[in-house]
Amino acid sequence: MSSGEGVPTLPEEKQAQAKRPSKRPAGPIGENTVLIGSKPVMGYVVAALIQFNRGGEKVILKARGRAISRAVDVAEILKNKFLPGQVKVGNISISTERVGEGEQARDVSTIEIVLERAK
Repeated sequence: MSSGEGVPTLPEEKQAQAKRPSKRPAGPIGENTVLIGSKPVMGYVVAALIQFNRGGEKVILKARGRAISRAVDVAEILKNKFLPGQVKVGNISISTERVGEGEQARDVSTIEIVLERAK
């Protein structure tokens, strides 16, 4: 049996896709950043609450697409239920990101909500 026999390989097209560098910015995600996705809202609320309880002065909530409304919910729950009077919305920025390549490329809306400790 030769060394490559019996080992499944990806088709050439899939191998080329795997080698392609990502078009996403390679910047690191900050320690005080919570990326909002499709999990339940309270999971993200707890993640942001932990950041504040560790002494963080600000927490950044980032979301895109359908998760934008979930990010707004997280900010409001933190501000009104868990830390009333202790947290304020510092800045909100919205933008559009290009996702995909060629004919499958599409624009996806993004939001970044900065929550800061009230002074």
